[in-house]
Amino acid sequence: MSPVVSFDEIVEQTINNEDAANLLVEEEDNMFHKPKRQKRSGVWLEMTEVVDSNGDDKYQCKHYWMYLAKIKSGTTTHLKRHLSHCCKYLEAKKKLEDKMKQQQLVFTPIGVNPTSLPPFHDGKFSMELLKEAAATWILMHDHPFSILEEEGFNMFCRRGMPEWIGVSRATAKKSCFMIYEMEKKMLCNVLKTVRNISLTTDLWKSKNQKIEYMVITGHWIDSNWKLNKRVLSFANIPSPRCGPQISDTVIKCAREWGLENKVYTVSVDNASVNDAAIKYMKEDFSRIKNNIVCGGKLFHVRCCAHIFNLIAQDGLNEIKDIINIIRRSVDFIRRTDARLLKFAEIIKQLKLDERKLIYDCKTRWNSTYEMLKVAISLKEVFPRFKDQEPSYIDCPMEEDWEKLQKVFPILKVFYDATKIISGTEYPTSNLFLNEVYRVKMVLDEKSLDEEEFIRKMVQKMKSKFDKYWEECNLLMSIGSILDPRCKMRVLEFTFPGLYSTGDAQDNIMIVRRVLYDIYKEYAESAIENLQESKNGSESLGSNLLSRSVEENTTSSSGWFEFSSCLKEMETVQPEKSELDVFLEEGCHQFDPKEEFDSLSWWKLNVYKFPILSSMARDILAVPITTVASEATFSAGSRVIDKYRASLAPATVEMLMCGGDWCRKRYGVARKMKVFFFLILSEFVHCYISFIFIDCRLKNSTSQLSYQSIELINGW
Repeated sequence: MSPVVSFDEIVEQTINNEDAANLLVEEEDNMFHKPKRQKRSGVWLEMTEVVDSNGDDKYQCKHYWMYLAKIKSGTTTHLKRHLSHCCKYLEAKKKLEDKMKQQQLVFTPIGVNPTSLPPFHDGKFSMELLKEAAATWILMHDHPFSILEEEGFNMFCRRGMPEWIGVSRATAKKSCFMIYEMEKKMLCNVLKTVRNISLTTDLWKSKNQKIEYMVITGHWIDSNWKLNKRVLSFANIPSPRCGPQISDTVIKCAREWGLENKVYTVSVDNASVNDAAIKYMKEDFSRIKNNIVCGGKLFHVRCCAHIFNLIAQDGLNEIKDIINIIRRSVDFIRRTDARLLKFAEIIKQLKLDERKLIYDCKTRWNSTYEMLKVAISLKEVFPRFKDQEPSYIDCPMEEDWEKLQKVFPILKVFYDATKIISGTEYPTSNLFLNEVYRVKMVLDEKSLDEEEFIRKMVQKMKSKFDKYWEECNLLMSIGSILDPRCKMRVLEFTFPGLYSTGDAQDNIMIVRRVLYDIYKEYAESAIENLQESKNGSESLGSNLLSRSVEENTTSSSGWFEFSSCLKEMETVQPEKSELDVFLEEGCHQFDPKEEFDSLSWWKLNVYKFPILSSMARDILAVPITTVASEATFSAGSRVIDKYRASLAPATVEMLMCGGDWCRKRYGVARKMKVFFFLILSEFVHCYISFIFIDCRLKNSTSQLSYQSIELINGW
């Protein structure tokens, strides 16, 4: 018998069914209708939705209690217009801004000169200033444009600055070009005050873009006697590269910067195409610049580091078989972590100082030297490693180590000399002669060595040495004379070792004659400038005199008349020139173990030797290597990586030049290598710790003992 259902139960069940049906219809409607757009405008924080007395929907201002129309489209234009004129709202906004302002603490980054940093803002948020700062950051540290689009970067910015607006890569590129143009104008104004400038140039082919670039770097000493270096051009130079094309590129760069009358020297490597380029450049600059110093005898500067590289490579070719064995051994050991760990355990057992093997670059002999230096210090480890590693077949023999140890002192002299003359933050033209002399003495000594393979190796190196320095190098000789520690004494000391007895005296006379010719040009130029200045001051003085007569005043004094008389008396050339006085004075006494700044000495004596100091400023600024240009190519390989191979040449030039200018302006040096190893060491530490914890959790026997973890952390 079925249960009896009351009327009330039937009604309740019917209502429930209707509610379920309505809910289902609403869900179906929501599936086919877009959700309402969220209200993101700031005006909604100042408005309230209300219903007026007539039953119409309105907006009401929270400050003025005024009703505003509610438009179906949801536009907020009329609401913003009201707030822009609402006195109470504007007053409340100003009070809130004043309350939010607080004194900011100024933190100066470690290792950065605070005077070189831009002033901190006044506390007001400015997206334009942040875009400019972000673009400068990209240029200084060779970051890609897309770094500003990364989610983590934007999250970081919004966490501290809620008003931060994301910046696209196109906007970042545009801002970088803006910074580039601004920095270029400032550098152009600086170069207008420069009397003479020396250039270095080199060529480089990007392996990712498959196109060639030519970099031009300018070097000069400013009025504060500080050596300056700037990348002036990083231009694409299409193949084939020939002398006229290289010359045209350099001259075009000089004209663009307004330096066609200021180019003093050009430093290039020893490629034959550069000899033709220098010939064309000398002819073209002679037409533009009426008088190249000393008839162009100093104009062409060969890269001395490149010459050292060629000489050292000839010596290394004699032991190339041993070097290949060492190179294969290093590659074999570093190929797997297990071999590295085994090698490290042997090092620790023998209690040796060195902890790592390094690869070398076959085209850079100094990197080969560093690889051999480390290998020699670990020579006891290789035989023991061979006993524990049956597949290791390239272990050097004992006679191989003996040969390396005999060759090593010769290579060390070249390595130390190259390191000294490759500096870009200090003058090098005054340092090179003593280093060449030291190399020559070592080669002469080793040419009489009892070992036949040493004599054979040194003979090849000496023939290459004589090829490049058989003739007297005027620049390195005059640069050394202008060093107050050396003067003419350095020629009397080094030339008898570099040349035969007769040639040494002849070369000393040649250098002395050229030195006085250059000084004569500077003295004549100084007299002309003084005469022009005198004529200008006379015309100015006559104008002042006529004006004083008209005004019935006396504007001159006894010192004014004495100063005019002194200028006329001092224009008469004394019996001894500044150069004579400088050379007759004794050499500056110094301690070889302490650093000596020749520029500081000249800065202190600029009033004593006004003409000679101007000559020293130009000659000491000449770089004797192209290291500055090659260092730019090292940065170029990071900028034009495989992910940015589609960059246009104009964009590449903007990144390379703009980055160099920004780093110089803010005193920021590249620390990419240090930063990389810091991150790498942190990663290794975390990785080993993770493996150790994982093995402990699994209660399994770990292949990494406590000793192994300590060794890897040491590496």
